Amino acid sequence: MSCEPYPFVEDSFSRFPSQSNMYGLCQAGDQELLAATLKGKVVCFRYQELQQKVRPVAKEVQFTYIPVDAEIVSIDAFNKSPPKRGLVVGITFIKDSGDKATPFLNIYCDYEPGSEFNLESIAQSCLNLELQFTPFQLYHTEVQSEDGAKETVFLLSGHDQRIHLYKENASLHQFEEQPVERLFPELEQLPSNVLWLDMVSLDQGRRLSAFGCQSGCVGLALVNQTGPEILQSWRVHFDSPISTVLLFPLSCKNASSEITQGEEMGGFNLLVTSTIELAVIYRDVQEHGLARSVYLAESDQFDAVLSALVIDLDFDGQKEVLLGTYGQELLCYKYQAAVSGGDGHFQLQWRRSFKSPLLSIIYLDLTGDGLKELAVLTLKGLHILQHSLSSTAALVLDRLSQRVSYRNQAEVTQKEEDTAEGGAIQTSSN
Repeated sequence: MSCEPYPFVEDSFSRFPSQSNMYGLCQAGDQELLAATLKGKVVCFRYQELQQKVRPVAKEVQFTYIPVDAEIVSIDAFNKSPPKRGLVVGITFIKDSGDKATPFLNIYCDYEPGSEFNLESIAQSCLNLELQFTPFQLYHTEVQSEDGAKETVFLLSGHDQRIHLYKENASLHQFEEQPVERLFPELEQLPSNVLWLDMVSLDQGRRLSAFGCQSGCVGLALVNQTGPEILQSWRVHFDSPISTVLLFPLSCKNASSEITQGEEMGGFNLLVTSTIELAVIYRDVQEHGLARSVYLAESDQFDAVLSALVIDLDFDGQKEVLLGTYGQELLCYKYQAAVSGGDGHFQLQWRRSFKSPLLSIIYLDLTGDGLKELAVLTLKGLHILQHSLSSTAALVLDRLSQRVSYRNQAEVTQKEEDTAEGGAIQTSSN
């Protein structure tokens, strides 16, 4: 393991009244988080100015039609695709009525002008849908219609080995379930219960879809959204349930956007984590499918990996892979390009221990200062980690110094060229 220093300091910790789970954290808007607990509580976390200081605030939001004895399973939120306006929040829960446990999906959205992004108003505007299956992950993604218009929809996986699609009916001002095959043919006839979904939009109206199943099956598909039509699909099987799948680009570039020596990981890559086995990254899946793989060493040493994130933590232009484990460890991996031939590998840079299992991680700018924070949801509550200001300030000064040096060098070079050109003109005239 590398000796690189841990780049964060903990700014705050909010303890929850009951535990959460791996589907219990989402971003709501630009600078807010929603965290759901099993005992029917939803906490909104934000930073706001209090007594001339920016302070963290965790406040319970009273979402209607969630009984006090309900167990929240998953939560998700998104801003509607333009030109539509508004924040949409989805919450799945199970109501225990004694002799029968009944699952529900509540979708919250306020259509009143001026209230589309007001969380307190949104929490009172509910569409309550009774489900015929036990819900798992609630996920949103943007789809493109034949006329080129974009719309964001909910996808909900269940114990019935199906993915359920919920799309807004604009004329009725509400969401309704529609056959998933109309927009997502790659999600038909699934081999097992899906525990995690991820999708990315590509150019030319295409998308990549990935899913991980309880049976250990991982599916990947390249889809033309016009039609829609499956262009290619791949499957691979693991020996344990899949906890997360994550599609991401990873180019090996430095801060000046120049490719480092060695190779570049082109296109999109697929990270797969399971409850027992090593985490694996399938490289450049558009070109190679699931044929080229790189394992993350020691990723199976800290119990099940339950969350994953790929972000540029040290601002060098190359993204790092973060894994959150039930064994209370946050692991950071960085791609090391091959020096001469062969394949590169991912090296464990650092790890950080927490006092309870890690369930979910999100990277966003909570304070609005342009520097993002790392939100880590654990079994006991929410940790907010901030970049070390001293090291960040030193990095900014170093980058500014480099830019000044480049600019001065460019000016000197330009003057030398101008002088040489002027001398050549003088010689020619003589």
